Amino acid sequence: MIPSTARYDVESGLMLACQVPAEAEARVLNAIRNAAPLTWGDYDAVSFASAEGRQDFRSLGSGRNAATPSPVSVPCIELRIFLKTEQAPAVVAAIYAAHPYEEPVITLWPASRTLHRRGQDEDNPNRFWNRDTADWVPPAHRP
Repeated sequence: MIPSTARYDVESGLMLACQVPAEAEARVLNAIRNAAPLTWGDYDAVSFASAEGRQDFRSLGSGRNAATPSPVSVPCIELRIFLKTEQAPAVVAAIYAAHPYEEPVITLWPASRTLHRRGQDEDNPNRFWNRDTADWVPPAHRP
């Protein structure tokens, strides 16, 4: 792990990824946000959703679905969030309650994140507030 510095702190926790059909993304993300605030420094509700991809699987027939002779595909997105380790049980339970699958595809792995220390780069010319407003800057953060 990299050490904390005068510029940022390093915090350990878990990275969670969950594959979900796009139609269920809002419901599952809402359940996650109700289970944990998803804070990241001065922000909360911090999450990432991928572009739509494809999840492949073959049902073995031992669960709710009939066995399939070959893999089938479902269009899905992947949600990713950083969690404090103690938040994981509540978040995983929330996903299981809101997800449409019998067996949600959830992965957890140890992760570290950096958290800025306020006031370190107010004059940094690379920060969005010190440049012409870029298209990606949300309207609520525009001058």
